[in-house]
Formats: sequence, structure tokens, C-alpha cells
Amino acid sequence: MDSGAYQGAVLMWANLPPELLCDVIKRLEESESTWPQRKHVVACAAVCRSWRTMCKEIVRTPESSGKLTFPVSLKQPGPRDTTIQCFIKRDKSNLTYHLFLCLSPAALLVENGKFLLSAKRTRRTTCTEYVISMDAENISRSSSTYIGKLRSNFLGTKFIIYDTQPPHSGASIPPPGRSSRRFYTKKVSPKVPNGNYNIAHIKYELNVLGTRGPRRMHCIMHSIPTSALAPGGTVPGQPEALLPPLSNSLSDSFRSISFSKSLDRSTDFSSSRFSEIVGAAMSNDVPDGEKSKMPLVLKNKAPRWHEQLQCWCLNFKGRVTIASVKNFQLIAAQPPVVATVAPPPLSSSQAQAGGQPEHEKVILQFGKVGKDMFTMDYRYPLSAFQAFAICLSSFDTKLACE
Repeated sequence: MDSGAYQGAVLMWANLPPELLCDVIKRLEESESTWPQRKHVVACAAVCRSWRTMCKEIVRTPESSGKLTFPVSLKQPGPRDTTIQCFIKRDKSNLTYHLFLCLSPAALLVENGKFLLSAKRTRRTTCTEYVISMDAENISRSSSTYIGKLRSNFLGTKFIIYDTQPPHSGASIPPPGRSSRRFYTKKVSPKVPNGNYNIAHIKYELNVLGTRGPRRMHCIMHSIPTSALAPGGTVPGQPEALLPPLSNSLSDSFRSISFSKSLDRSTDFSSSRFSEIVGAAMSNDVPDGEKSKMPLVLKNKAPRWHEQLQCWCLNFKGRVTIASVKNFQLIAAQPPVVATVAPPPLSSSQAQAGGQPEHEKVILQFGKVGKDMFTMDYRYPLSAFQAFAICLSSFDTKLACE
């Protein structure tokens, strides 16, 4: 097709009556929930400005739809009442990990999934680093598809998650180090980040039982306040660019840039900082008003000892089939602040679950199903990017924990 014919075809689609255009996209959104069929919704958004505007009005975020439609969906919270089921494929030969969205109940058997994120592990003198990218092959900090990283201490017991996007202004973010200081000046564009932003800490507790006991962990989500789990609570500072730009390029959706190594030397693995935040979040002495502003703390769900099997067990509801020290389930470490007004009525899924309190629901679960295959199921308030980074921390060897 020559350029004139192509422009004519685009103009014809662009001039569709808004009512008809709305009906077409609604039918696509409501009738197709799996990939690759659902890629047509994304294709509609790339045709012209009017189509993109209509998609933005119709296509909902993962929190309300339970679907990952556009690249920016990977950094938006998952659904509240269900989980998004994914799996991670590990390649030990090149130290890479690939995250896929499950497309069917039998996705793990046939490895049928839509690629979401990738990560590459690099072992340094004093730490281990996982670079996270939206590209399955080009996994490096110099790539435009780089969206964050995970860094550990020497023992592999403490981790920091870095995001290329700055968190919301009210987030309780640890102060940056001297060489990674943020510059708030009018001469710097607010749309361009100056470095990697510390959004979460992960700590694995020392295991006094040795190999007989499961790993214990805490995740401090600095970019998610405790109030997010309260009735009517939200995760502030979510990315607003729901749709890909005209170029329909995955890399343009996050507008991330590469950073000089001199910009991200602030690594604080202080034990006192971890203990202070976790202790305050779970303390009854902290006023509710202050506690609601504190970062959300996640902890691993306590397993039960099975006498017949002589092992620690968790109910993964069929999503995990192989026992491993890496397996875990995360729940909120503290209940949300009780609201003074009556809570909203339970949804149908909540009613079927017996009205389980929000802080007792499994927010993230990770487990082994094959030699190099692992499932990852997450829900609100975590995003796919945050959940993937937390799961990557489980792959690292922990000299003091096992």
C-alpha cells in the first residue's frame, strides 16, 4: 500500500461516528479477555488520536479490570478481589529471568504466556544486582526499556527495589545518599528522573532453625501507604499515561533513561532502619493517624507443620507443586486503620471468601512448579513490577538463612 492509500485508510477510520467507534471498542474489551486476541484493543489505540481517546475512556486499569492491557499496566496495582496469575522462567545459563502472563489454566504445561518483564542477575564484589527490563533480550541499564532494579547486600538477606519513576510526593522514602541526591530546580525537567528511586526494602530474617525452618521475610513498601488497604483506600502516584504513544513503542511508554553509576550509590541496609519501620508499623502505641501514613509492611504468611509429611506447609491452591525454601506467601503485617464511617458492602467474591479481612488476604505468592519454572500470583496493592522484584529476591542465595 502506498503512502496516499494508507493515509486515506487511516482518515476513513478516524472519521467514524463516535457512537460507532465506542461500540466497536466496547465489544472488543468485553468479549476478549486473553492474548493474543486482546492485542486488538491495543492496536485500536494506535490507529489515530480519536481511537486512542476512546480507548482511554473505555479500557480500565488492572485494579478494576484485572487485565494487563498496556505497558504502563505493569506499574499499576493489580485487582482488589482476584489475582493476576503469572509464571517466571529461569535460565541458569545466562542468569536471566522472564515473567509471563498465564493465558490459560494449562499455561504452565505448554508454557503458554504473554511476555511481560525480564531480569538479568549480576554478581558484584559486595552485592548482587538484578536489572529489570521490558525487553526480553536487551536487559541492561543502558537500554531505553530499563524500568528498575533490585540490589542486595553481601549476605543476600536485605534488598532494595529501585524504580525509574519517582513515587508520589507524600511517600515515606529514605533520604538518598550524598551522590544520589535529587535536584529540585526549575532548570531540570520534572518529567526526567535524576536517578533510581528507592521504593521498597526487603529483609530476610536470620533462621535459628537452619534448614528445618522456612524463610521469614518483611517487605517495606515505601511508595504504598498503610491506608491503601483501608476501605476506600487507594495507591497514590500511579502512572497516568495509560496508552502507548503514536510510535506504539514499548520503550516510550515509561520514558525511562539510563543512569550513570555515580547517581545511585545510596545503599542503606541499616538494620536499625528496617527494625524501626517494621516495629512502628506493628506497634499499638502509634496513633492511627500516624500509622495510616506509614509505609505498608508485608510479611510472609506463617506455615503450619504437617506431621505426616514432616514439613512446613502452605495452601497455594494448586499453584505450587514442588516443595522449596523459595516458596512464600505475603500478607499485610498490620491491619488497616479502622474507618469511622461504615465500610462499603462486600463484593460477590469477598462474600464467597467469607468476608476475609483485607490484611489477611494473600497479596503475593510465589512457588516452584518445575526445575526452572515458578508461579507468581499478585493482587492489589502491588504492581507486576513490584511483585516481580520481590520474587527475584527469593532466588538469591541467603548464607545466613539456610
